[in-house]
Amino acid sequence: MDPEEEPVSHLVSLGLARYEARVYLALIRRESYTAAQVAREADVPRQRIYDVLDALVRRRLATAHPGRVATFSAVDPELALTRLMSEQREALERMERVSTTLTAALLPLWSDGRSHSDPLDYIEVLRDPKAISERFADIQEQAGHELLSFSKPPFVTPADNTAGLKAARRLSRSGGTFRSIYTYEALDVPEIREAVERFGRAGEETRFTEELPIKLVIADASLALFDMPDPVAGTGATTCLYIEHPALAACLRLAFLSVWDNASPPDSLKR
Repeated sequence: MDPEEEPVSHLVSLGLARYEARVYLALIRRESYTAAQVAREADVPRQRIYDVLDALVRRRLATAHPGRVATFSAVDPELALTRLMSEQREALERMERVSTTLTAALLPLWSDGRSHSDPLDYIEVLRDPKAISERFADIQEQAGHELLSFSKPPFVTPADNTAGLKAARRLSRSGGTFRSIYTYEALDVPEIREAVERFGRAGEETRFTEELPIKLVIADASLALFDMPDPVAGTGATTCLYIEHPALAACLRLAFLSVWDNASPPDSLKR
């Protein structure tokens, strides 16, 4: 392993994204840097550097110094590592709570499955992109008070997503919740970036993160649609599951809220 990459890997194992780790390691080499300077030093794309610096400042691993040209400096490594360890402990405690709840929800399903061989009528398996898109529209139209989603490329639904816009406006007017978490990668697609802004105006609450494990939508903590990428067929081949099961949907909702709490607000869209 490249000696310079070893501390990056260690910081990633403590919960930093790779760009965040590289920028933090660059910041500790000098008293302060401008955003442009640290982007060059850390070899991070200029269009991403403000997102990365904002994340470090928000996590209290770096300090911003306002001025005609803002500068940034690293927090003392001993304090920074203590904070990262604390975040990891909190994340582990959250995952333990989610795991306990998920186990309680799934064990009855597993036990029921041992006692009969009837088809699972509440599960629908979808493989055709058109059918997946139609089911996604259905679940948005059915949402009565809450719609939560993980959104990441590739997208099977058109960027205009009329059903989603109607749901965002309807839930916003009625006091409901319409939240989506996007990967930063999605913002690299101009039509998706425009769609995110359009949905924000319609009432969608939005946050961003480096990675999402799956594409997921949950309606009213009772319906869930999520993808299951095919590890054998390769890239682009996927199976979607549509499940009407409140216990499973409630567990997936807990997972969504855990990611939401650690995701970034849409500041990047304002730059």
